[in-house]
Amino acid sequence: MNSKIISLRMERQCFVKKADEEEYQKLYRDTQPGQNVYWNGFGEPPTLTFRADFNDIEFNRRRQLDRKLIKGRFSGGNLGWIVPEDMELFLALYRKPLTKPTIEHLRVLELIETAGPFNIQQLKEETGLLVKKITPILHRLQEAFLIYEDQYDGEWDRGWYKFGEMFPEVNPDKYTRNEALKIVLQRFAYRIVWSDTAMAKSFYKLPEKEIKLAVGELVSEGILVVSDSGYMLKSDAELLITYEPKSLNFVYAIHRNDFIYKAHEHILKEMAKELTEGLEYDHDPLQYLLIDGEFRGASVGHFRNGPYDLNDIVCDLPDATNRQTEIIEAICAVNYGKKPQRFMGAKLTM
Repeated sequence: MNSKIISLRMERQCFVKKADEEEYQKLYRDTQPGQNVYWNGFGEPPTLTFRADFNDIEFNRRRQLDRKLIKGRFSGGNLGWIVPEDMELFLALYRKPLTKPTIEHLRVLELIETAGPFNIQQLKEETGLLVKKITPILHRLQEAFLIYEDQYDGEWDRGWYKFGEMFPEVNPDKYTRNEALKIVLQRFAYRIVWSDTAMAKSFYKLPEKEIKLAVGELVSEGILVVSDSGYMLKSDAELLITYEPKSLNFVYAIHRNDFIYKAHEHILKEMAKELTEGLEYDHDPLQYLLIDGEFRGASVGHFRNGPYDLNDIVCDLPDATNRQTEIIEAICAVNYGKKPQRFMGAKLTM
């Protein structure tokens, strides 16, 4: 990829110059919905790892407590965190209307609407349903934006409220999905610089035909321009003409809920498959290696609660061994100091 695009992307992602709190909040808004660290971040606040010049997990913990970050089911039904002022935007993108409610759906919804809030244990007592039955009902009502789970801290005993009670000012019909898409795609384009519709689909988990329609409208409106087989903001196409790329020299181990991973997920899964073909030990991709602004490999092994099994580091850099120490240090930094067993298939001395 063009070195100018890679450099500007790394700047916009705050990998080159770490974000202060003001810039971080802008970055977070543009890369919503935010998620916590993949696999080991249960109950933790969302993070934009390696981008902030402060502890952003603690910063976002305070934002949760102050209801400045709110929880919902967004991309592909996954949990995520958005700023409350964008609720109407993400409601338009992800609401799944409850068109065929079951008796249980209606019973739980009526309870919450007339006598809520309830936690799951209270709902169990009121309905006589098992928790394993109640949980998917709550998730479905949540996807329909009929109820809201008020998780403002890391505790598990959370209240479920009527959505309209928590967000009385929200107009569920403010945007069509197409209008909402056109807004978030401009944010996406700003932070990723160059992209195609497959990348937007990978991140937002929405039909590519709808993304193509929104992109086509933004091109006809002169906001986006076609660039190779993708697109970018017209303002960025003009900026890149005279832009001087920065010197990039870093290795980051990116987790699988990270914004930049999610935007490349469809590509990275194939890359990992090629790099691990034929390995006889467990080789699930654990973290992906962002080296000088491009994804070039992964740590592979087996997920566990606590330190993972770090069986190998695979990489497609032609000079990978020259950067072996740097790459291993980046992997150790996100794995509680634990070293991988191998590098490019060769056993490491512990």
